[in-house]
Amino acid sequence: MPVIIRVEPPSYSPESIRQAARVLRDGGVAVFPTETVYGIGADIRCEEAVRRVYALKDRELLQPLMAHCASPVQMLEYVADVPQWVQPLMSRFWPGPLALIFRSTDRIPSVATGGGRTIGIRMVGHAVARDLLEELGAPIAGTSANLHGQPATSRFAGISPALLERVDVALDSGLCGKEAPSTVLDVTARPPRIVRVGAVSVQEIEAVVGRVARG
Repeated sequence: MPVIIRVEPPSYSPESIRQAARVLRDGGVAVFPTETVYGIGADIRCEEAVRRVYALKDRELLQPLMAHCASPVQMLEYVADVPQWVQPLMSRFWPGPLALIFRSTDRIPSVATGGGRTIGIRMVGHAVARDLLEELGAPIAGTSANLHGQPATSRFAGISPALLERVDVALDSGLCGKEAPSTVLDVTARPPRIVRVGAVSVQEIEAVVGRVARG
């Protein structure tokens, strides 16, 4: 069973965050809250830990993970370039439930990108996740904390016991979000392409950058 740590904003112990970050640094896998649903992930610098995320979820290796970051600075060594026209999207929606797909650098283990040359970047808005990422000093490569084929959840009590019992540490923030997943937008081409519709609507995105491609 994992170490389960109760960390409900606005008041929680900094030591709880340090403890979870140590587990990740040592190659562990963590469950953590975001402003949408609970996530499961590993230090992006630890290739073996990233592989465990796939195994724990029964996820195909060809499905890339998301790089969860606390600030744009954390993503710089992992993203090959940030087009100027993408900056307004970052200013408007980050931190928050919009993930942007960029071209990746070779510093990311290929397992995290599904063998491709792009990486989705999510600037997380949940206070616990942001504190964890800042303490870790690196992005967390992860995805939603559910077994493949099962729905994601924003309730800690809704996480599958079969998944939860196999991670190393879990940060319990009770109800963390509103169930809607993050919206995913591929900005490696223009117009950008909607990969997944979620908490940020297509209309909100188009109000910032104009027409987007769908599907």
